[in-house]
This record gives sequence, C-alpha cells and structure tokens, in this order.
Amino acid sequence: MLVGKVTPKGETELTPEERLLRAIFGEKAREVRDTSLKVPHGEAGKVIDVKVFNRDDGDELPPGVNQLVRVYVGQKRKISVGDKLAGRHGNKGVISKILPVEDMPYMADGTPVDIILNPLGVPSRMNVGQVLEAHLGYCARWGWEIGGEGVGSDPVRGIEKKTRPSTEPAVHVATPVFDGAHWDEEDRAGRHPTIQKILANLRPETVDGERLVQTGRQGHPLQRANR
Repeated sequence: MLVGKVTPKGETELTPEERLLRAIFGEKAREVRDTSLKVPHGEAGKVIDVKVFNRDDGDELPPGVNQLVRVYVGQKRKISVGDKLAGRHGNKGVISKILPVEDMPYMADGTPVDIILNPLGVPSRMNVGQVLEAHLGYCARWGWEIGGEGVGSDPVRGIEKKTRPSTEPAVHVATPVFDGAHWDEEDRAGRHPTIQKILANLRPETVDGERLVQTGRQGHPLQRANR
C-alpha cells in the first residue's frame, strides 16, 4: 500500500441498529470502501520520493481535487536490447547488442571492456564530459597517483607543471578549427625532437590516448578505423 484512502459508500435508509451504531460511534460507523493506492499486482520497487500537493497551499490541481499525493517508485530491471541508456553529460544511446563477458573485447592484461560507445556521439553533441569522466574512472580503477607540490589544495594556475614535472618543457600546440592542420601535418609535427622527448617520459597509454583492445572470441587486436 502506497497511500491509504477510504471512500464513503452511497447513503441509504438506515436500520434502527445502524442508527444506534451511528449515534454511539459517530462517523466511524459509516460504511466505506477501500480506495487506497497500491502497487499493481506483480510489480515491486522502492519508494524513492513522495510529494503531497494541497489546494490550500496554492498548488494547481484538477477541478474537484483538494489534495494529491504522488509516489515515485524506483525499479531495478535487467537491461535488454532496445533499452535506452543516458549519461550525465547529455549523451544517450540505444543498446544494440549484449554479449557475455567472455565475448567482450579485452585489454592486454585480460581486463574485459564493460561497454562500447559509438565515438560519433562525442563530436556530434560536443559532450566531452563523458570522455573526461572515462579518463578519471580509468585512473581511479588502476590506482594511478598524482604526486607533487600542490596536490590536495585549491586549483591553481600551472598545477600540471608541479604535479608532472616530467612533461617539461611544456609545448603548446594549436590549430584553427576550420582549414587547420591535416593528419599528415600533425604526424610530421609529432616527430619533432622536442615532442619526442616529452613523449618518452610519458606512459605508453598517454602518447595518443589509445589502448590496445583484443577481440573476445579470436583474441586478435582490434584495428582502428581509418581517419
């Protein structure tokens, strides 16, 4: 039962016994029927929120309604193909395929991939938040630590130089959004001795931001699509 409610039945001519009970017990002796709000048969869940609206409090209610109770019930369901998933950065998508963990792509150490997202969903909606969140989650998963001066304090300008001194000297690279550098030009720029010196001090995964993933069935490396 979510909300208890009783509705009086239609008044009929009372018998002497009923009039006596009404005189003794007052309104408690009236015949009512149970119209409580209950969870539908076969359903289950957890009440996550309850909101009560009253006409006396200035809430807008339908004609003839003086009080309205709205109960929110949350359910945990097993995902299936066709369900829509939404993140916290404005991205959403539909599940196209569900595979057992042994068939999912895995990394070099055998860790399987949890979910594969369509990369076209990032530039089309400019929701880079999910990419940054994936990076932070990856760091938290493997316990990468950031040490150095200023860690744990308020953000300050140039904090990356204090926490990662191995990246010195810092090189700032920029290209126009339209009519900018092409892939072959960026590839040649990346082979500059200064850039190579910086990349030599970084982890292998941070060179191009990619991680080698192998197929779950054959174990072959997944080839990157042509740019």
